[in-house]
Amino acid sequence: MLTRTTALTAALLISAWPALAQDATTETPAEAPASETTEAPAAEAAAPEGEAQPSDAVPGEMASMIAELTGPEGESFGTVTVAPTPSGVMLATITLEGVPEGIHGIHFHETGTCTTPDFESAGGHIAGDHEHGVMAEGGAHPGDMPNVHVPADGALTVEYFVHGLTADMLSDDDGAAVILHAQPDDYSGQPSGNAGPRLACGTVSATE
Repeated sequence: MLTRTTALTAALLISAWPALAQDATTETPAEAPASETTEAPAAEAAAPEGEAQPSDAVPGEMASMIAELTGPEGESFGTVTVAPTPSGVMLATITLEGVPEGIHGIHFHETGTCTTPDFESAGGHIAGDHEHGVMAEGGAHPGDMPNVHVPADGALTVEYFVHGLTADMLSDDDGAAVILHAQPDDYSGQPSGNAGPRLACGTVSATE
């Protein structure tokens, strides 16, 4: 009786074995990790059509201008270079050669035309709404500069700060000129300081 019962139990275990084995080997699926969502950076909004785009460019240096001084016969008397500065004051560099010895008035004039022989075509000083000369009440003209003191060899280089003169005054529709006079400016006489005849003239133009 015991033998028969044992045999029956064994038979039952054998018949159930495939199902038990399957349950034991079947793995519970692992829970999938939550997905991480990375947001792409938002694109910068485009500027409306026709609107200037921002620029990282650094403005370049301000342009300088030059006048080549020539006499009635076309002889060269040097140059005057004028350059804007960050302070707003113009810097004029006067380089002369072959100029008669002595003291000479020199000014910026209102018209960029140098017609020989007298250069009267250059008009009067660039004056704004001022009187001529630092010694005059209401002076000086934006086109006024100190006299140049030329030595015996006729060569001279000086630098002057020219207050009140602007690039717009030099580059307006009729331009501008530099006039070197035969005599000194007295810094007070109207309208040009009694500086005498116009010895040389140069039209102001942009440097290359």
